[in-house]
Amino acid sequence: MTDDPRWPRASAWLSAADEARGVDLVVLGVPASRTSISPTHAHLTPNAIREALARYSTYSWTHGVDVGELAAFDAGDVLDPEGPEGEDRVVARVHDLAGEAQLLIALGGDNSITYSVAQGAWGTASATAGLVTLDAHHDLREGTSNGSPVRRLVEAGLSGTRVVQIGIADFSNSRDYAARARDLGITVVTRDSLRRRPLADIVAEAMGVATSGGGPVHVDLDVDVCDRAVVPGCPAAAPGGISADELRQLAFLLARSPRVRSLDITEIDAASDAPDGRTVRLGALLVLEAAAALALR
Repeated sequence: MTDDPRWPRASAWLSAADEARGVDLVVLGVPASRTSISPTHAHLTPNAIREALARYSTYSWTHGVDVGELAAFDAGDVLDPEGPEGEDRVVARVHDLAGEAQLLIALGGDNSITYSVAQGAWGTASATAGLVTLDAHHDLREGTSNGSPVRRLVEAGLSGTRVVQIGIADFSNSRDYAARARDLGITVVTRDSLRRRPLADIVAEAMGVATSGGGPVHVDLDVDVCDRAVVPGCPAAAPGGISADELRQLAFLLARSPRVRSLDITEIDAASDAPDGRTVRLGALLVLEAAAALALR
């Protein structure tokens, strides 16, 4: 790639800070993959997203903001983030880092990381916290996997009445888990609803629900909510999901709220991506959309 001092690369911006103290944004890799229901190499994705950031600048024309003006810190990866001890390491690391920044972005890894990242970001506030997921799936399965983080968070104290799930897809969930979502009081915005309603209205509703307890909000961007044609690197993505542009808009709109203290980007398998790297590149753009939103808070 050419080097142009008047075209700063997002990768250089992210790696510029030497420590987390006093930064606006912190990025942490959580390379979990072993408990995925679909075989995946999602543990390769945090570094792939970092590399993809070199393809983008720090300037958002639409929003008139340069995220390069934010102080950002790349905290590296949590080593071996799976199993009880690994999740404890994630919780502790996220808790330490979240206290230093306005927003923490966790790079997955599969969707199992939503449990430990949210727990770490919320700390003792889990009883008042809220969760918004962009996901084709409810993630209410039994056991410990990328299909269970929402159920586990509810069992750990999160109220289902402060959970909003946007993009839930047909033929991607069972009758039993749909009933579990209803029984828990989870607000579900289906893929069909997204076709008929303005995204800003959906986000306003979601944030109203998620912040009703007065606590912090975690946002889970499970990229398999997108149409499989645009995210071939997501093993569980189906034809008919949302567009890459819709996901980018939703990431920006959600991250605008100061109540959103943490966000994760999950379910991308860098090893299964198309040759043009479109899924990983979308993951990098989600980091930048969230950063642009943070700059405008």
